[in-house]
Amino acid sequence: MRWMTRGDVDGFFGLALDNLVQLLLIDGLCRFVLGMSPDLLYGRVLPGAAMSLLVGNLFYSWQAMKLARATGRTDVCALPYGINTVSLFAHVFLIMLPAKLAAQAAGHPDPVRVAWQAGLVATMASGVIELLGAAVAERVRKATPRAALLSTLSGIALGFISLGFLFRTFAHPIVGLTTLGVVLLTYFGRVKFKGNLPGGVVAIALGTLLAWLTGLAPLGPQPGAPSLHLPIPVLGDLIESRAHLLTYLSVIIPMGLFNVLGSLQNIESAEAAGDAYPTAPSLAVNGIGSVVAALFGSTFPTTIYIGHPGWKALGARAGYSVLNGTFATIVCLSGTLAWIAWLIPIDAGMAIVLWIGLVITAQAFQAVPRAEAPAVVVGILPAVGAWGALLAKNGLRAAGLGAPGRPFDASIIPAFERSDTWITGAFALEQGFIFSAMFLAAATVEIIGRRFHRAALWCFAASVASALGLCHSWTFTSADTTFALVPAWPHAIGYAAMGVLLWLAPWVTTESEGH
Repeated sequence: MRWMTRGDVDGFFGLALDNLVQLLLIDGLCRFVLGMSPDLLYGRVLPGAAMSLLVGNLFYSWQAMKLARATGRTDVCALPYGINTVSLFAHVFLIMLPAKLAAQAAGHPDPVRVAWQAGLVATMASGVIELLGAAVAERVRKATPRAALLSTLSGIALGFISLGFLFRTFAHPIVGLTTLGVVLLTYFGRVKFKGNLPGGVVAIALGTLLAWLTGLAPLGPQPGAPSLHLPIPVLGDLIESRAHLLTYLSVIIPMGLFNVLGSLQNIESAEAAGDAYPTAPSLAVNGIGSVVAALFGSTFPTTIYIGHPGWKALGARAGYSVLNGTFATIVCLSGTLAWIAWLIPIDAGMAIVLWIGLVITAQAFQAVPRAEAPAVVVGILPAVGAWGALLAKNGLRAAGLGAPGRPFDASIIPAFERSDTWITGAFALEQGFIFSAMFLAAATVEIIGRRFHRAALWCFAASVASALGLCHSWTFTSADTTFALVPAWPHAIGYAAMGVLLWLAPWVTTESEGH
């Protein structure tokens, strides 16, 4: 297998766009929510993110070439890798912003720096959790039905990727539908444009042209001149940040475990697509990426990305990962991020990311026995429900709640319930949804196979996770809901009752043939 193929160009455009979205979110949230200075954001946070992205992308590219040589195949695709969107928002709104507000209330002279340090220790801790998880993750993967692992990813792909970009497609239909047509034609229709132009290149170029013609671009005023910022270790600030570890442990632990399990599911997704990577080193380098991020000033952990089957279907192999790491490094160190955002709107490439979400969702049904399709649907629902909870909270913020003087609190619950929207269920489902989705889907697989005792064990595991506060345990913050990391006893009891019922099923039920 060659290091670079034509398909790597398509894969690069898609993955680079996805990573670019995360970098733009970091830029906007750090500047406008946290109030970071340009020196801190462009001199510390983004260079740290560049180092973490470069380390992982180079390793996973090398890993793909190693697998290709070992198997003699030429169609091996590297594991995609980047910054986790869920962790990004969690670190900003559940760790860094509360740290800033607490420092302001205490009269600290530099509350923004306090927020940054809190993010550093959270990122370092997440990396350590990922490293520790690498030692046991393979046993978890072997014990878990494939439908449970893949359906959880499908729910994330369907809710947080596909539906979000589908909204944007129909909000800007001239750009969105035209580029979607290009992507569907080349990737599902299995044709190519004359001149061997990659479909991703055509979609980005045409989308950018239409965006400029329709007024979607350029976005905002023309940026200033770019400037070079080299990565510098921040060991002093990292050591000082340890004081925040216990304060935000209730967020750090669930998010670290979330990253471990999500990366594990992505490794399973890659194997289902034909590329079997060893679990321990894959997860270990993922954790090392987060550690590198913290050491060089980034407050955002990295993860093995969702989307491997999609990039593989595009023809991406090993080179797209090298290109992505190089691109992210140049953008973060050179100060050109603002220029790229100004010239090329997200709308120009969103059809590629939407397509990736479709492929991930389809894979969960294609890679499991047909009889287990209901279990896939069960596993999809929690993530879609979590996305719905996110939309509900975004709607509340748009209406002015979550601002100073109007915090989120229990007074919003009766208003939702009057419209038959049981929002407390959505908030409970949102916390730890990647765990509850896996437990419920795995139990459903075992029920379909009439292995009721094994199904009961999955329910008991869900009960334990709820009792530990890893699932369904939530509380209000001023502008969000977050893990409470206290026992969610009603859910723990409910799962335990399910487990008891399934354990007794062989003695209290008889087989019903024909159904």
